[in-house]
Amino acid sequence: MFRWIKGATNTDIKVRQENVSVFAVVLVGHMSLHRHRQRGGKEGQVLYRSKRGWVWNQFFVIEEYTGPDPVLVGRLHSDVDSGNGNIKYILSGEGAGTIFVIDDKTGNIHATKTLDREEQAQYTLTAQAVDRDTNKPLEPPSEFIVKVQDINDNPPEFLHGPYYARVPEMSNVGTSVMQVTATDADDPTYGNSARLVYSILQGQPYFSVEPQTGIIRTALPNMDREARQEYDVVIQAKDMGGHMGGLSGTTEVKITLTDVNDNPPKFPQSVYPMSVSEDKVPGEEVGRLKAKDPDLGDNGLVNYRLVDGDGMNMFELSVDSETREAVIKLKKMVDFETKRSYTLKVEGSNPHVDPQFLAWGPYKDEATIKISVEDADEPPVFVAPSYTFEVEENAPEGTLVGRVHAKDTDVANNPVRYMIPRYTDVEQFFAINTEDGMITTMRPLDRETQNWHNISVSATEIGGHHQDTKVRVNIKVKDVNDNPPEFATNNEVLMCESVAPGKVIETVSAVDKDEMAHRQHFTFSLAPEVAHNNNFSLKDNRDSTASIYVLRKGFSRLTQDVYYLPIEINDNGFPAMSSTNTLTIRVCSCDSKNTILSCNVEPYVLPAGLSTGALIAILACIVILLAIVVLFVALRRQKKEPLIVFEEEDIRENIITYDDEGGGEEDTEAFDIATLQNPDGANGFLPRKDIKPELQYPLRPGGRPKEERDTSEIKEKVRMGFSSCLMLGKRPRKGDDDVSVGSNSQTKLFAMCCCVCRVQQVLWFR
Repeated sequence: MFRWIKGATNTDIKVRQENVSVFAVVLVGHMSLHRHRQRGGKEGQVLYRSKRGWVWNQFFVIEEYTGPDPVLVGRLHSDVDSGNGNIKYILSGEGAGTIFVIDDKTGNIHATKTLDREEQAQYTLTAQAVDRDTNKPLEPPSEFIVKVQDINDNPPEFLHGPYYARVPEMSNVGTSVMQVTATDADDPTYGNSARLVYSILQGQPYFSVEPQTGIIRTALPNMDREARQEYDVVIQAKDMGGHMGGLSGTTEVKITLTDVNDNPPKFPQSVYPMSVSEDKVPGEEVGRLKAKDPDLGDNGLVNYRLVDGDGMNMFELSVDSETREAVIKLKKMVDFETKRSYTLKVEGSNPHVDPQFLAWGPYKDEATIKISVEDADEPPVFVAPSYTFEVEENAPEGTLVGRVHAKDTDVANNPVRYMIPRYTDVEQFFAINTEDGMITTMRPLDRETQNWHNISVSATEIGGHHQDTKVRVNIKVKDVNDNPPEFATNNEVLMCESVAPGKVIETVSAVDKDEMAHRQHFTFSLAPEVAHNNNFSLKDNRDSTASIYVLRKGFSRLTQDVYYLPIEINDNGFPAMSSTNTLTIRVCSCDSKNTILSCNVEPYVLPAGLSTGALIAILACIVILLAIVVLFVALRRQKKEPLIVFEEEDIRENIITYDDEGGGEEDTEAFDIATLQNPDGANGFLPRKDIKPELQYPLRPGGRPKEERDTSEIKEKVRMGFSSCLMLGKRPRKGDDDVSVGSNSQTKLFAMCCCVCRVQQVLWFR
């Protein structure tokens, strides 16, 4: 026999051993039985439960106990305990010694702390009876469970609150908005502590909530976002099934109505007055208007267009992308004096219409715009946008060109003053009467210099704001036959020496600086002074061209290489103009096929008919000259001493004999006779003016050596000899006005021979 005492009743309960065994098997003993089966042996063998010395059951402790004394959980007692205090009870496991303590003599188990089921629902402990003196186990250790019994001590909580939800406006009743869920930490398997019921505390009659699920739904139809957009709803969750005494928790739900296109656009006014000044230019803004649409985004978008009115051609409509306003702009300039008011009809419509609300339409509206034109002080207006006049060239000063006219279109109709801006007529060809706009010439005009004059005329109103306007005036200078005709080209005519009589050597044509026209015609004739020449004749082809014919044969370049043929050209203008133009005809050398070989004049200066003997003589002179120079240089290298020894102190002048005429007065002016007679009487040497002096004085300090000086003197004498030869060859002789081929050749040959002789003479003297 043993006893189990439950602390909840504080009474001793005697239980038969068989009944205790049943409790042990149901509550705790399944673990011991399992272990016993593992030790039992073969399958199918009958197993018998061994007798146990402990008597216990499952213990329960109420949570959140707040009494002054520790709670008695229960009492353990062993059969071997005779009450003499030899047995000691030991408790181990979860919370042993801290939460749960045991009286080692009596076996009473107490809970020393307040327990919370939400923190830990049960505790597993192990009990054992040992000998107090030897600590030897008297019974094997056994486990038991202490369960914390739940009470309703936790209210429901909304873990994700507050909540935010959106639902379209005008939704039907019962439209689901969202679902809220609360949690309860109490034991859902024990009583109604965790059984929740939802209700709405705030937000009626617009919304409702399902008690069991927490789904929030709309409760009223036609909720309009434009009337109210946001709603604050409070939802309560209560445990104990919603009965009295249950705990509750609340959360807030902010519900926003989203927009739908349920409102058509509407103009605040049916008529919009606007005004525009007549001096405004196209593109300027006249006014704005906007239709109101309380919808948002694309639902509130409004498109505008002009649908009617007498000003549709004068005005245009655009939309401001930022303000979404309809902007009325000037399309064409208006005139107060012509029309003073315009009417426009504007339509505003929604481009995006919800088919669900199509029956609520139409989604458009119209408004009328009345635009009045304001008078402005405008500049004068010319009658024509531009003017074109004609005037004859060479017209005298003061000739009338034309008249421009401008008027002030304002009501005041002020007088107008005219002027020509000088930058458009820099050379001041024209003048204008400031009062009547008459344009006249200030000097004769020349069409061939400038055939068009483009000027501007400014008209300024007298009085008012002195506004002005300009107009373009184009003046064409009409042609007058004041320019004589002339050859179209001035090229020379090349003619072969062997040309046959009657051959056309050239066809000439003419041009005229005057204005060419289909009626213009030129006639050609030979000038009177050559009308009866024997070389050439002219035939007028009557098509403004003329042909030049050869009358004879036997032309020779040697006789005459160029012929000048004056031709008279007449036009048919009024008055008729004529001019004499000279045609140059050059005689050329040609081959047998009349192909021109040469037309140059250089062959006549050095004729190709120079004889072979003359050429040989010239070459021989050149060779002799070179040989003499080479021989002289060789001799100078072999003999360093000069060929002739002079006493330097006695030398006054080296005399060279030239077989030539004297210079006359030139020689007299070139030499100073007094110096020659007394050279020491002067401070310096006075050289001749026509030739380089040949007198040399002794070498001064810093001067050149004598050998080098002698070589320079020889080179200078050679150079002077050549110069004399060339001058001799070029010197014309009296009576030789027309030098023939033979005389010219002989002269040059004679000059070359003289050159050789001069050089030889100089070298020999040296």
